[in-house]
Amino acid sequence: MTQDILYAIDGRIATLRFNRPDKKNAITAAMYAALAQGLRDAAHDDAVRVIVMMGSPGVFTAGNDLEDFLHHPPQGNDSPVLQFMRALRDQPKPVIACVDGLAIGIGTTLLMHCDLVYASEQSRFAVPFTQLGVCAEFASSLLLPQLAGYHRAADILLTGEFFPVEVAAQIGLVNRVLPASELENFVRSKAHALAALPSDAVRTTKRLMKATQASLVDVVMQEELTEFTRLLSGPDAKEAFEAFIQKRKPQFT
Repeated sequence: MTQDILYAIDGRIATLRFNRPDKKNAITAAMYAALAQGLRDAAHDDAVRVIVMMGSPGVFTAGNDLEDFLHHPPQGNDSPVLQFMRALRDQPKPVIACVDGLAIGIGTTLLMHCDLVYASEQSRFAVPFTQLGVCAEFASSLLLPQLAGYHRAADILLTGEFFPVEVAAQIGLVNRVLPASELENFVRSKAHALAALPSDAVRTTKRLMKATQASLVDVVMQEELTEFTRLLSGPDAKEAFEAFIQKRKPQFT
C-alpha cells in the first residue's frame, strides 16, 4: 500500500487516512488502488466493525491529482478509481467520514456513500466537474438531488462553486459540524459506540437501507462514466486541464 494512504486497525476500528498533505491529499491512481484494497481488507476482516475515512489537518482531499489523472485516466471496469468506487459503494460495514478542511470533487461525492459524515467548522466543499469540462460522477447526479432537492443540487453540480459546511449540513451531506479541535475525538467516540453494537444488526440495517436503490446507483454510475469518458476526450476538458496545470484561466470556445 502506498505511503500516501495509511491503513491502521485499532481494536474494532479500521482507519483509512489520506496522507499526502503537501499535495492537499490529491488522489493518484496508486492511492485509489490502496483505498480500494483497504476497504476490501476491512470488509473481510471479522475483527473490524467500523471504518473511518479521514485526511490531514485542514484538508480532507482536493480530489483527483489532475496531472496523474491525465496520465492514468479511468479506462475499463478495472481502473483503480472504479475499484475504489465499488469497494466503498458495496462496503457492508458502516463507514464514518471525518472531514476537516477542503473536500473537492470525489472528496465530496464519496461522502454520499458513507454512512455518517462529521466535519469541522472550517470545511468547504465543491464538485467542480463542469468547470473541468466533465460531468458528475460516483452517482452524485442521483444522490445529491435526493439529499438536497433538485434546485440546490443544480446550484452545486452545475456551477461547481464552493459551498460552506453550513450548507453541507443543511442539505444532509454532513451529520454534524464541530470545532476542528474536537472533530477526531468525536468521530472516534462515535466509531467505538457503533462498534459496540451487535454487528449483524448494524450490517443488516445498512444493507436494507441501501438495497432499495442499489441497482439504480449502479446504472447511474455506469451512465456517468460513459459520459465522463466522452467529455474527458473533448476540447473543453482538454482546455480546462491544460489551463489548470498552466495556472491560467481557461478559454472555452
